[in-house]
Amino acid sequence: MKKALITLTTLLVIIAAKAQDSDSLRFERLSLDSLFITEFEEPEGGKLKPKILHAEPLYIDLIRDLGARKGEKEWNVGFGMFDKRDFNKYEALVEYEWAPIDRLGFEIEVPVTIFTTREGTPVDVTRPSNRIESLKLATQWTFLVSEKAKTSLALGYIHEFEFVDLNRLGQSELFKGNIYNPFFIAAKRWGLNYHTLVYTGPRVVKDFDIRREISYEIHSNFHYMITGTRNFIGVEFNKEIHNGKLEAVMRPQMRVGLAENLMVGIVTGIPLRKPGESLSSFVRIIYEPGFRTFH
Repeated sequence: MKKALITLTTLLVIIAAKAQDSDSLRFERLSLDSLFITEFEEPEGGKLKPKILHAEPLYIDLIRDLGARKGEKEWNVGFGMFDKRDFNKYEALVEYEWAPIDRLGFEIEVPVTIFTTREGTPVDVTRPSNRIESLKLATQWTFLVSEKAKTSLALGYIHEFEFVDLNRLGQSELFKGNIYNPFFIAAKRWGLNYHTLVYTGPRVVKDFDIRREISYEIHSNFHYMITGTRNFIGVEFNKEIHNGKLEAVMRPQMRVGLAENLMVGIVTGIPLRKPGESLSSFVRIIYEPGFRTFH
């Protein structure tokens, strides 16, 4: 009986110690998150305008951080591989974004698309032409930053000047049309680690002398940000309504910091309702000159 009591007491002491360690670890994580978020949102002792830390989606990314501050800037290089039914599609992009004043961001992007024929492709299938897609100019204004609700709201606009196919350069006009894309963004952080974001708006494609095509985009995102860092894991749902039909792709993703101002994002595309498309992958390298934080 005495041995049983000693054993039971020992077990209770071990359980209590583990519970205390667990509570200590939980407190340490909460403290680390709070310190990191404070450093990100209120650097230099609160001399700058308020800004909420949000997780930014990696495939359909934002023009600039929500609540951007004057002087912020960022370079992005992306590369994607898409498995189509009869050919392979490769995408590449280079973009530069900056904030000339508080809460207003601008972006310049040049995306490129290259197609290759797959082995066994039927001879009657025409491979799309390679092309520099467009010269993309965009702006984004964060009109609401609520520190109490941990919420940011923004309006933006993207204008694309579409280039002709590469095999037609020099044979016709340089541009073949325009794409108009106004959008609205709503983002909220729940607690310290969970992030949601909605990005939505119409997209109007108007090639010269061709009837315009209108679609509507609804992109929704959920991310979990790792304690004390800007690293995250999450999922992005890209949805588009075109000609009365819904197309959707789910994109699980993760972002990892390689250095204080250098991150890499890795994305996998899983079609949910996207005829003619299979799995895809996308990598984004993010470089922020001058970015500093305590971590």
